[in-house]
Amino acid sequence: MPAAHAAAAATNAHARGRKEYPESMRYVVIAMLLAIIASLASAAVFMFRDRGQSKRMVKALALRVGLSVTLFLMLMAGYYFGLIPGRL
Repeated sequence: MPAAHAAAAATNAHARGRKEYPESMRYVVIAMLLAIIASLASAAVFMFRDRGQSKRMVKALALRVGLSVTLFLMLMAGYYFGLIPGRL
């Protein structure tokens, strides 16, 4: 029965004009957000543990910036290629 409900929901979504986008895109975005938060947390740990004696905090923050820019570019590309709908 749940499969029938899922099929009916997908049919109704298309009838209302909403696009269905790949489920994998949702998981990629969530994984990227978790990686960004983990990098930020590791930078905080390095800040307190190293007391400014190493560059591990700078590397963790640089990684966080790189992941954020990559996520932004992926979202822009997904919207451009139609993987992400214009309206939510």
